Amino acid sequence: MMMLDAKSDTSKPNAAETRPGVALVTGGRRGIGRAICIDLARRGFDIAFLDLEHDDDARQTQAIVEDQGGKAMFVVADIAKTDSMPALVDEVVSHLGPITCLVNNAGVQVSVRGDLLDVDEAEFDRLVNVNLRGTFFVTRAVARHMLAAETPAAHRSIITITSANAGLVSPEKGAYCISKAGLSMAVQNFAMRLAASGIRVHEIRPGLIETDMTAEVRAAYSPRIEDGSICPVRRWGKPDDIAGAIGALASGLIPYSTGDIFHIGGGMQIASL
Repeated sequence: MMMLDAKSDTSKPNAAETRPGVALVTGGRRGIGRAICIDLARRGFDIAFLDLEHDDDARQTQAIVEDQGGKAMFVVADIAKTDSMPALVDEVVSHLGPITCLVNNAGVQVSVRGDLLDVDEAEFDRLVNVNLRGTFFVTRAVARHMLAAETPAAHRSIITITSANAGLVSPEKGAYCISKAGLSMAVQNFAMRLAASGIRVHEIRPGLIETDMTAEVRAAYSPRIEDGSICPVRRWGKPDDIAGAIGALASGLIPYSTGDIFHIGGGMQIASL
């Protein structure tokens, strides 16, 4: 884990008084993660985001976030290395202040799609270690921090991105589906555990979102999206579609909700004949 310096725009002297707190976003350097960081920054959050490498994508995301007038911090970290998560949370808090929102966005897809009966054990472990185990222990570290906060924020939330495949079966990437279904149950458990402390826990299930991760299936799925056979809203989802939903939840716009699953997939979760 490597911490990079946080930067801030001090041109707005009253900004600290009005900002809703600090959002920690995993997997935030590009794609959906970048869109989340930007949306939350526009809503007033200071942003800490982590990813596997500090490259041009990470630097661009940090620059865009800082342009919104708040603080931004990038952390090089692998959530699969769960023993480093408590120290990561401590460093974010020491640089930016108490974390009021966690967005679990980091995740990995299958390396090769194929027969469920041929799934490699190392590949299965890789998916579970990042998508389920890593996300669980990031959440645990942040939840412990939130519970220990002397002055709880008005709105505190933990928002986890799973997948439409937490409920929809795809045997050619079965290990991925299993990792996301397990993560969905983890969300439910955290929601029950933290509700009495005023921490709202939500699950976002994206459908087919146009990102680098879905580039390999673009040609296969596009005709089915266009003819409505996959989802009634006949277009690919955009990272901003996910980011907007997360921003609304993090901002407390849906306060009487915890443990709920929000499908952001153009209706692809609707069962039909």
